[in-house]
Amino acid sequence: MAARITGTKKDNSGEICEYILDTGETISKAEGVTKAKNGEIDGVIVAHSRKGEEYLRTKPDGSEGNNLSSMSNNQ
Repeated sequence: MAARITGTKKDNSGEICEYILDTGETISKAEGVTKAKNGEIDGVIVAHSRKGEEYLRTKPDGSEGNNLSSMSNNQ
């Protein structure tokens, strides 16, 4: 069964730098991208920034409350 992201940690500029999984594990952005590509994280897709960097986004569902950028630190 794949994990789900339940929270995030952000750096001083407000950019997500770590994801908190429902397993209790905290992983880096790069680890999150790798796990998502391998189907190990549910509810997210891998997106690309204007700079070409990969990051995770929640799958569109019409709700903004469950977007990664809306999640509190240390949920």
